[in-house]
Amino acid sequence: MKSLKNHISLIIALFTVLFSVQIYVGVDRTIAAYETHLKNDYSIIVVANKSLTEPEFKAMHSLIERSEAISVDQVLQRLQGEMSKKNLDLLRITLPKFYRVYLNRFPTPEEITKLQKRLQSNAAIQRVEGYSQTHDTVYKLMLLFKDVVQIFSIAIAAVTSLLILKEMRLWQFQHADRMSIMALFGAPVWLRSAVLFRLAIVDAIIATIILCLAFFMIDQYGWMDVLLHTVGIDVQLFDFLGDSLRSLLIALGVSILLTLTIVIGHQEEE
Repeated sequence: MKSLKNHISLIIALFTVLFSVQIYVGVDRTIAAYETHLKNDYSIIVVANKSLTEPEFKAMHSLIERSEAISVDQVLQRLQGEMSKKNLDLLRITLPKFYRVYLNRFPTPEEITKLQKRLQSNAAIQRVEGYSQTHDTVYKLMLLFKDVVQIFSIAIAAVTSLLILKEMRLWQFQHADRMSIMALFGAPVWLRSAVLFRLAIVDAIIATIILCLAFFMIDQYGWMDVLLHTVGIDVQLFDFLGDSLRSLLIALGVSILLTLTIVIGHQEEE
């Protein structure tokens, strides 16, 4: 019963490490998807004194993906009852050209500032509006959320690793008599500690399976998808092939590394 309790404790600890790592990965994917969403909606308004083509805009900066002219016909139609056709035609000629410029990725505030300066250095461009204040607020909130999750995940992983180390120390005490007898018969260290490695590997596999089942249930109920769709994001939080393999490698790596720490420490004590 005590041995089973130690197994459950280690499995829960490994699951906690894997879950915290996967949460960070999921948040990173969500933010990347949200950046793509913002990139598709975000644009810069450019006012020019002459017509500019899309290749001309692309040549100004590598961030620029495409551009489109903003029609002023709707504004002129509203003035049709107030101005003569001749004056409207004259106004159409004298009005500056308006363009909406789209970027190939979601930029940082510093990149927005540099892009605006680059565009304004062109003699044909009169004004550039990048809505930098709104952009800065959204981007900084995203980075803050990502940093908080990262710090939280690292803290959980560190504390849980100490708990795993403690559980493995208990395993060592439980199997101390067996290991001592094997040592008397000249068994090498790796053979004496084989039971510890075997238990660590088995528990790592079980913890990975539990993680996959947990995210399968989350995906099955779909409540996270509903929350993400409300903000226009469609992202796969858990890749059952790639993420399962990565989680298994992390669990095995943590288990084996901490077991080696216990074994090496015990060998030095001898």
